[in-house]
Amino acid sequence: MKYQNPVLFADYSDPDVIRVKDQYILTASSFNYMPGLPILVSNDLVNWQLKTYAVETITEDATQGIPHDDSEAVGRRYELPRHSEGIWAPSIRFHDGMYWIYYGMPDEGIYMVKAADPLGPWSEPVCVKPAKGFIDPCPIWDDDGRAYIIHAYAKSRIGFKSILGIFEISPDGTRAVSEDSFLFDGNDPAHPAITIEGPKVYKRNGYYYILAPAGGVTTGWQTALRSRNIHGPYEIRTVMDQGNTVINGPHQGALVDSPDGREWFLHFQDRGLYGRICHLQPVTWKDDWPMIGVDVNGDGCGNPVENWDLPVEGFPAAHLESSDLFTDHRIGLQWQWMGNLKRSPLGEPVHENGIALKAMNLSEEETPIIWHSSNVLTQKLIMPEFRMDVRIDASRLCDRNRAGIVMMGGNYTSLHVQKRDHEVRICLIESQGDDADKKEILKASFDIPESELSNLTFRMIFVRTSKAEVSEQGEVIIRNKEADDLYFCNRNCETPELRMFWRTGNNPFQDSGCRFTPSDHTWVGAKTGLFALAGKNAEEGVAEFLFVTVKEL
Repeated sequence: MKYQNPVLFADYSDPDVIRVKDQYILTASSFNYMPGLPILVSNDLVNWQLKTYAVETITEDATQGIPHDDSEAVGRRYELPRHSEGIWAPSIRFHDGMYWIYYGMPDEGIYMVKAADPLGPWSEPVCVKPAKGFIDPCPIWDDDGRAYIIHAYAKSRIGFKSILGIFEISPDGTRAVSEDSFLFDGNDPAHPAITIEGPKVYKRNGYYYILAPAGGVTTGWQTALRSRNIHGPYEIRTVMDQGNTVINGPHQGALVDSPDGREWFLHFQDRGLYGRICHLQPVTWKDDWPMIGVDVNGDGCGNPVENWDLPVEGFPAAHLESSDLFTDHRIGLQWQWMGNLKRSPLGEPVHENGIALKAMNLSEEETPIIWHSSNVLTQKLIMPEFRMDVRIDASRLCDRNRAGIVMMGGNYTSLHVQKRDHEVRICLIESQGDDADKKEILKASFDIPESELSNLTFRMIFVRTSKAEVSEQGEVIIRNKEADDLYFCNRNCETPELRMFWRTGNNPFQDSGCRFTPSDHTWVGAKTGLFALAGKNAEEGVAEFLFVTVKEL
């Protein structure tokens, strides 16, 4: 049997994977979204399930002089969404009977959490090395008992890039015990590797190997460095590039084996608004060099595959969740808040199922905007085209409260219900401006009677309009849908358009007029979201979200 790439059509950026016995464990960047460090498991490297997170909130490390139960310093800094900051490019390893995750926070340093079970509980974060601009850490415990971190540098914080560094850590993995030093310089014309980053280090047949992408996220390639000494010098070889395929990048990933001895490389492809989706490639070795993918011209450099033989057969298909009935008032694992929360945004529900979101103003702005609000509940896009319906009981909102749905991206659009000065309206907004000057612009509004607030439904339609017709009532007629063209294609493929609709009770849906294509934001793909916000000094009402149903189109 064969699998089809991508194996994870979801924004699991900078993935790292290990196998322990017959189980694969994956983690990835989570940036400012909380909980962070997702933990996914699989039996075959193809079918993945999200099981938990390793970090509940971004907190300071007690060993740096600030107690965990004090919300000062780092923890407080992330109470407002610090978009694309936070937790970058983790590495996961199994050592001495424990699971270890090391991750960089580009403004704070390199951190570590560990657990006896990948499903938790995970320890509180420990700051292994305070530093600005240190990213993409990967540990290795050597045969002589010494341990090291190999990492990259963020030019935006430290002023240079294309260099890998190394420092020694204590054998218990908790702290740096040497100064940092340069290990490999990709700026050297003798062995150029501009923008080399994301190193993953392995030891095999007496060689130290560093697998690392170079050339940039959207247009780069995979390199392999090898040396008999962990401190180098290192030889370098390109072991996978895009070739004539549509898999741009192909970028940062992890080397892992299957029980039968075959080896694999799971990496990401930057797909623009969809984020960084994950592909799986076969790995072969020749003369102690890896080759990733398929070598089509005999030069020792592989190209990504569209499909390949399954690493392990016999396991049922699994999928990521997007719909949520909020059974027993529980929030599904797919949801993440946009930052740390000063206090819980969950109110008291009155329906049998559903979640109640308090209309809060955590940014303390006169009129809070979504971009500055940590209490926005978001989830990744996990399919290229979809319809999402959200049922809301907004009857308990107060004056100057609003609640609704949003499609987040570098800019975003929202459809929400708003109470203001005894008027109730459905409002469509779009954001404009960059991070420092983000504004929300009203695009359309519709008056509704207050008596209809208890039974509202909002609908998103995300579809390529050249392939499908969307009616004024929010129904989709697929005209010419190719089976796989949106799953396996390049980042410049035709992009879908978002349309949003609303209705009261069982009345027909009404078109809000939304025509919007989101973008990614720096290193994060677009996301759908739910929210409830209140103006400054306004009473905090409650909006109850009864269900979210998502159907692939």
